[in-house]
Amino acid sequence: MSIHTSQKEKRFLFTSESVAEGHSDKMCDQISDAVLDAHLSIDPDAKVACECVAKTGMILLCGEITSQAIVDYQQIVRETLKRIGYDDSSKGLDYKTCTVLVALEQQCKEIKHAISHGKSDDDIGAGDQGLMFGYATDETEECMPLTILLAHKLTARIKALARNGTWPWVRPDGKTQVTMEYKESNGAVEPIRVHTLVISVHHAPDIPLKQIQKELMEKVVKEIIPEKYLDERTIYHLLPSEKFVEGGPKSDAGLTGRKIIVDTYGGWGAHGGGAFSGKDPSKVDRSAAYAARWIAKSLVKAGLCKRVLIQLSYAIGLSHPLAISVFHYGTSDRSEEELLEIVQKNFDLRLGAIIRELDLKRPIYQKTACYGHFGREEFTWEIPKKLVY
Repeated sequence: MSIHTSQKEKRFLFTSESVAEGHSDKMCDQISDAVLDAHLSIDPDAKVACECVAKTGMILLCGEITSQAIVDYQQIVRETLKRIGYDDSSKGLDYKTCTVLVALEQQCKEIKHAISHGKSDDDIGAGDQGLMFGYATDETEECMPLTILLAHKLTARIKALARNGTWPWVRPDGKTQVTMEYKESNGAVEPIRVHTLVISVHHAPDIPLKQIQKELMEKVVKEIIPEKYLDERTIYHLLPSEKFVEGGPKSDAGLTGRKIIVDTYGGWGAHGGGAFSGKDPSKVDRSAAYAARWIAKSLVKAGLCKRVLIQLSYAIGLSHPLAISVFHYGTSDRSEEELLEIVQKNFDLRLGAIIRELDLKRPIYQKTACYGHFGREEFTWEIPKKLVY
């Protein structure tokens, strides 16, 4: 037996989930980010912290907003619900008739003073304290864990079949879950096969279970999961509840910021606990998490490591991070201290510099609010930086 235990190959299972656009919590995330985008499109310096709560026939917006923009909250909420597909009370919510309650106040003056008083744009202070993580892995082209990528692709495929009219019986809610078998070698991970798939699709009454299961297998599973990952031992739980007619906020209250693992790395890496949706970029929970992902992906794409976790931390009113940490899981021929030096040399991690470099004052956030904030080429934090070292 080799004395180098690091050479040992280890097998393990890992699970990630995704939720549909019409899942109660995800719907709230999208409404919060639709409100944020409406403000940023008129006032790029708007300070927005918008939470959304959903229950049967009701949406509540609450939070703190200071902005030059005058925004029609009723219209934004109703348009978002319509796009998601909540157009009838039998689905748990109807955009035409639901009650929209608004409890929004101005941003606290003490916070405003801490962030911007007497400071240049690049030196603005963080809007709160907190810790954020960024993760990247070389197991996929996108540098994302395959478990979460596949879970999102399954969810998106179901929505596409509903939108194009192929599956008129699909309703807006739903969930997917992917368990994969991995092998780990010297800290790097490689997906081997799909161990278990779970798909719960929100559906109209009177659709036979067998039909739903057959169509999910043919039009979703076989279309999305690469054949090489499926074998005779793969376990399928297609609509395991056998019935999912009542969904959305009628059967389960919704809240902004309750799907933070779906939004990020599906349980891989780590999470600092701060949600993203409804927050303008002066909130480091969002902007610094995006920056940490940008750093992680840049390191992996530069070939400096196969897998990496970045931690940043901030304090209210201070522009520079309190700490930057790099963990490479033993997948680099450089030390973690050397990688940290490369990060410090290549990235200005003051909040104002992050906002400027990643161009975060644009109304881009509603499209981040479903199918994950990472692993999607349209976002600036997914374009690796050319590193100098």
